[in-house]
Amino acid sequence: MMIRIANEPIDLQSIVRSVITPESGGINVFVGTTRNHAGGRSVDLLEYEAYEPMALKMMHAIVEEAKERWPLHAVAVVHRLGRVEVGEVSVAIAVSSAHRKEAFEATRFLIDELKRVVPIWKREYFSDGSVEWSQQTDEQVVSSNT
Repeated sequence: MMIRIANEPIDLQSIVRSVITPESGGINVFVGTTRNHAGGRSVDLLEYEAYEPMALKMMHAIVEEAKERWPLHAVAVVHRLGRVEVGEVSVAIAVSSAHRKEAFEATRFLIDELKRVVPIWKREYFSDGSVEWSQQTDEQVVSSNT
């Protein structure tokens, strides 16, 4: 199991390798990248911050919940902190199980719960020079200007 917060670029190959097992017939990977727009505005980059001890604790908790709900063989969850340029990976999740259905369901659960409960915040830098903090909560983005 790989659960970590990274201050450097995320190595997708190592994440996928970490969940490959002989008994796994399904491996699902979610990769979240910085896109060049948000809310109809052009984005230059994102910057992530976290309360790391609590973030890691919550990441472990959601992985344990996923393992209780689905017959998973291996799980990897890595979130990046710091400056993340457009096109770079900010979060990666990989899950393996005997069958694809469980891998897909568990991956969806993990990214949704990570966004909902893990104390990681992003600051969006827009092309117009403005900067906003945002926090994901149940499918909504709550923003505040800084």
